[in-house]
Amino acid sequence: MTCLMTTPRITIAVDIGGTFTDLEFRDAVSGRSHSLKSPTTPDNPARGLTDAIEQAGARFGFANDDIALILHGTTIATNAVLTRDLPAGALITTEGFEDVLEIGRHARGDIYALKGPDRSVLIPRRHRFGASGRIGAGGEEVRAIDFDALDAVIERVAASGVMATAICLLNAFANPAHEIAIRDRLLARCPDMAVSCSHEVSPEIREFERTATTVLNALLVPVIARYVDALRLRLAEAGIGAPLYLIQSNGGAIGLDAAVKTPVKLLLSGPSGGVLAAQKLARRLDTPDVVGVDMGGTSYDVAVVSGGVRSVVTQGEIDGLPVRVPMVEMHTIGAGGGSIAFVDPSGRLQVGPRSAGAVPGPVCYGRGGTEPTVTDVNLILGRLDAATFLGGRFALDLDGARSALRDRIETPLALDPDHAASGILAVVNAKLAASIKFSLFAKGLDPRDFALMSFGGAGGLHAVEVAEELGITRVIFPRDPSTFSAHGILFSDIRHDLSRTEILPLLPESADALAAMAAELSAQGTALLDADGMAAGRRRLILTADLRYAGQAFELTIPLPDGHITAGTLAEMRRRFEEEHRQRFSFDDPEEEAELVTLRLTAVGVLGDGGDAAPDYATSETAVAKTRQVHVNGAWTETPVHRQLALPPGAEVAGPAIIEQEYTTMLLPAGWVLTMTPSGDMTARKDT
Repeated sequence: MTCLMTTPRITIAVDIGGTFTDLEFRDAVSGRSHSLKSPTTPDNPARGLTDAIEQAGARFGFANDDIALILHGTTIATNAVLTRDLPAGALITTEGFEDVLEIGRHARGDIYALKGPDRSVLIPRRHRFGASGRIGAGGEEVRAIDFDALDAVIERVAASGVMATAICLLNAFANPAHEIAIRDRLLARCPDMAVSCSHEVSPEIREFERTATTVLNALLVPVIARYVDALRLRLAEAGIGAPLYLIQSNGGAIGLDAAVKTPVKLLLSGPSGGVLAAQKLARRLDTPDVVGVDMGGTSYDVAVVSGGVRSVVTQGEIDGLPVRVPMVEMHTIGAGGGSIAFVDPSGRLQVGPRSAGAVPGPVCYGRGGTEPTVTDVNLILGRLDAATFLGGRFALDLDGARSALRDRIETPLALDPDHAASGILAVVNAKLAASIKFSLFAKGLDPRDFALMSFGGAGGLHAVEVAEELGITRVIFPRDPSTFSAHGILFSDIRHDLSRTEILPLLPESADALAAMAAELSAQGTALLDADGMAAGRRRLILTADLRYAGQAFELTIPLPDGHITAGTLAEMRRRFEEEHRQRFSFDDPEEEAELVTLRLTAVGVLGDGGDAAPDYATSETAVAKTRQVHVNGAWTETPVHRQLALPPGAEVAGPAIIEQEYTTMLLPAGWVLTMTPSGDMTARKDT
């Protein structure tokens, strides 16, 4: 296979969200990038992708033959899990361990609750089967498989009518032989079955998390397979022959066939692009500590860049389900422009997590929505302009929004319009601030030491008010905030994550065993990059290790020092581990034995040129004096309205003010000053 990124010249990034489809492309000849935003097509997201590409080509003057590469962030896997729109599945596990999904972890999220939260079990008990045979903790075969008994189990799976089966055996990460034998026998009997094995999906310790991840992967295979087929069909119909990669939760790209095999890696596909973009912009603005917040139509995603580095964790959670694969560390709540405001049975005002989505959308979209949303309230308070929304191509229904607010909020709570609308914003801003506190406090970090970087179509109207609530004095708005996640996707590289669990004491005598593990993983990573056709100069192999004090139930992931693994390497790993432990938990114990649990390797294939400098910003509009009544700082104020593209580099704007661009609007309250940078990014500082 030849290396990618030669000719033609256009690289396209598409991020399909719940409400809008965001596109950004980069022209390799001019070095310039452009963005476009269009409504998502929930009935067929693949159609929305090709529609956005066709609109961009017509608007910016490129043909389908000019497209070199398409990188695509998708919420298909996430939405399938959140809505439980998953096929029926089965689980084959070691005899006696059929109930591990229901047993789970006995962790108490709320220590004062009288009853634990309901556990979501994706495979019913009647479809969970035990297989004979046993692998020991060291990888040795303790008991051989009884193939006659196994065939009986397989017949029960076949008779159950399920579309997918997860195979997760005890200690399969140490020796996958039994999983492979069961898989081969099952596929011989049911060749159309979607089968996932734990040693391929999550080859690590912790039985519950490994089983849950493998089950989720198996159930997502048919979902993603259908979507990939639809993508290929739409691209063929549109005459687009460029290779397409999907974005993983770790921020890296993956081929379509590999994505179908391990779709559980796509659960944070779109948001991970925003984190990558935040890291790059933080570096360009020489601001190493930022909180990146992405507020779209349905959700609010929070990610921390500390010391210029974004955090990748080895386990996350989606709607209460543990997922043990590497992913960008992110905290998400259901709060966006489409979040619905309502009065609960106790008479309290609530906002979200229910969202109006793309269809019907907020009431002001005029698509049949009847419940007031955050976007409706921003329109009512003058923060949005009904005539200029989405560049004037999408007129908003102000009267409809006011009617919905009156019927659903004002009348039940006996409030006037201003208090009802501003109350909704106060509730949602408090939720946004609380989610940021959660992300920072969990790391022992102080919000006041960070800048807030706001992006997403709805974020600019809330960012500064949220920052004030947190004591943050600097807010950064990217040049194109509403398509910022697509911008990050534009710079994604191919990324393969490999791991091997073997518990070793962090002592000099473990150096040889660790070096052998590293060599094995490096060979696997190299083979994957060979299959991707990546040239030698476009490859990077990165080793990290999960370390803990002996007896701990959790690990910290620590980068390995460059070079050969020696006794000195282990000593440096110990030093870094204790430094991180002290930062995270305020203590370390130099006398306690430390151990390695899992060695990890990330194999990176660089797709682009690695450049992250934004194109020079050039004003393209003429400044026109304009004001409108805006409810800001607790009162209606005649407020200046600026067009972003009319503000030259170095221009300063004092609040209160509104800054509009084609796809989003930013609110600057009194007491803040916004400055345009040469690249078109904007920084707002509290005027002290």
